[in-house]
Amino acid sequence: MELDSLDRALLRELQNDARQTNRDLAAKTGVSPSTSLERVRLLRERGIITGYHAALDLETAGRPVQALISVRIRPPARPVIEGFREWAAKLPETIGLFVISGAHDFLIHIAVPDVNGVYAFVIDRLTERREIADVQTTLVYEHVQSRHVEPAGPGRPRTAHRTH
Repeated sequence: MELDSLDRALLRELQNDARQTNRDLAAKTGVSPSTSLERVRLLRERGIITGYHAALDLETAGRPVQALISVRIRPPARPVIEGFREWAAKLPETIGLFVISGAHDFLIHIAVPDVNGVYAFVIDRLTERREIADVQTTLVYEHVQSRHVEPAGPGRPRTAHRTH
């Protein structure tokens, strides 16, 4: 799926502020409002833009403490992995979930009110699950997150991906 410089400019601007008017978006990218509207519609139809979301400040939302929790599942069978993935993704503390390779099967990113919340998540939530063989917890001191994703350019290999 090839993106030209206008597509890239529109995506950059929308990642800066998805709430801006189409007229403002068109002005910032140097095209007519009708061109901007049509290109954004095509980017949505092609699945490049998957939605618009509000970014929350975790501290202001009462969840300033973050942790990354590595989990190893046994037995490593597809139904067990899928069942755990579905369960963990729905937990209110979970703000990110990765299915990974290596010594662990999952990396769960949580945000909670305090360190006791991390402890409660590990001890109370995770011990509910008999398939958990190992857990390692890492507290996050600072989370620097990129708000901008530049699409891969021509000639770069494309890989299949799945997001939830």
